[in-house]
Amino acid sequence: MIPAHVPDEPPLTYADSFDVPVLFRNGPADKPRRQWRTAKHKPWAGSDGFPAADGWYAPTTTWREIIKAATEVGRDVTPHLQNQPQYAHGELVARVSPLYAYLGAHPVKPRHPVPGSKDRRLTLNPVYSHGTERSAKNAAAYRLGMTMTEWACRSLLGLGQTEHLELGGPIPALLNTFKNPKKKLPDLWGRHEAENLYWLIEAKGGNVGVGTLREGWAQLAAGSKILGSYAHRTVLVGASVRPGDDLFLTIDHNLHPGQPPLAPGGSDIDDEAAVGPGNLEDHLGDSDDALIGAARAQMLAYLTLRSASASQLRTVPVPADRASRHRRSGLTTPLEDDGLTLAMRAEARGAAPHTEQHVLRAGIRSMGLDDFLTCRIPGTEVHLGMSRKLFAVCERLHEEDLAIAQRTPGLRAEDQPAVVQELSDEAQEEQGLTQRRIFREQQEQARPRLRSLLRDAYERGATSDWSDLLRRPQEPELDLQGDESLLEAATPETYLAINRYGLPPVRA
Repeated sequence: MIPAHVPDEPPLTYADSFDVPVLFRNGPADKPRRQWRTAKHKPWAGSDGFPAADGWYAPTTTWREIIKAATEVGRDVTPHLQNQPQYAHGELVARVSPLYAYLGAHPVKPRHPVPGSKDRRLTLNPVYSHGTERSAKNAAAYRLGMTMTEWACRSLLGLGQTEHLELGGPIPALLNTFKNPKKKLPDLWGRHEAENLYWLIEAKGGNVGVGTLREGWAQLAAGSKILGSYAHRTVLVGASVRPGDDLFLTIDHNLHPGQPPLAPGGSDIDDEAAVGPGNLEDHLGDSDDALIGAARAQMLAYLTLRSASASQLRTVPVPADRASRHRRSGLTTPLEDDGLTLAMRAEARGAAPHTEQHVLRAGIRSMGLDDFLTCRIPGTEVHLGMSRKLFAVCERLHEEDLAIAQRTPGLRAEDQPAVVQELSDEAQEEQGLTQRRIFREQQEQARPRLRSLLRDAYERGATSDWSDLLRRPQEPELDLQGDESLLEAATPETYLAINRYGLPPVRA
């Protein structure tokens, strides 16, 4: 029998929240010796920028935020998928699966507890610790570093959308210099609207030591030298974890004053001024460039939705009021504790038994609900989705990208002479990089014309039926019952859900 002194209470429900120790400092130094446990951490206040003081912090986040970062960071492979959108889900699997494969969670007792913390942190699981070969560990370290860097820069620090620096960086006049394959440059760049700065970002992951950090700092210094007189911040994120230890981040940074950032080519200054910190989706109604950026960030998800079979698709109701999901802390709003969503869904369910689907779908709009298209990413426990408006914008952007691929010589593999197919791995990588850069240059040249085209698609999408957007006779199933196994989250225009039973196990 359970001892009598144990309270007769319901068992705790395992949520997906955990703490991530973060050390801010103004340059790479020795790896801290278990200070992620012993140091006195400060609560994270969510500043949309760098904290006022360096030191240890203990922000709390969710697995959903981490997965959101994983699906959106890294090289844009969509130029290669114009004719084969069904392969888009494979890239999403590659970005997410190492996190599920090798991370777990464990309870901790910090020496100096932080109010509101979950006292649960990420760590490596026994599969990684005891059964994973070196090459797989290196690949996992890369993915971990990129994901946690994206999470830190966007969810914690309010950076806008990140882009891979390999495509040329933020300044058109410096594109050729940034493209120099002989220079070791940082991974990512972004623009921080609240700070009015470019950010150059290098990601490191795994058992990150001071040698690795100094190598990353040198890469940032090379990028900073190219960016020169433009105001920017250099950011080095080390996502460090070893078997038996907590995952923690070191964020080394430096500020370089100078000229303010340039607006994207051909943009209107008033339009750009409307783009605020963090999430481009908060500003789609005000900024055409935010609309372009948000659509590009979601192209993998769009291609996956577009190519999914009818049986894989469903739509889920969320409040149509986007302001309810604007950035507060992190990029996503969990829905299981959102009173507005729960109440409106309950009202819709009350009408469902007596109403046909097409009438019900119109009825939920009158209640103030929208329905986002979603599907599970094959091979994962992750569900991704988006609104009609964003789907319509992605559809239009995909059509324009397909036209670029068709009219630009040398972008397709079949256009390459046979001898090219026998190049070394390094030569093929360089060739692929050249193709992506050509594609991006063509995309940027089309930006002034895209603004009106995508704005029209955005407005049209608001009143379109899913059957029209999907070009199929049947509407996807409207799911009002929900799935108790899913933990859901939403942004103004996207949806993400994970299976609560597939989360990193406690005591991994």
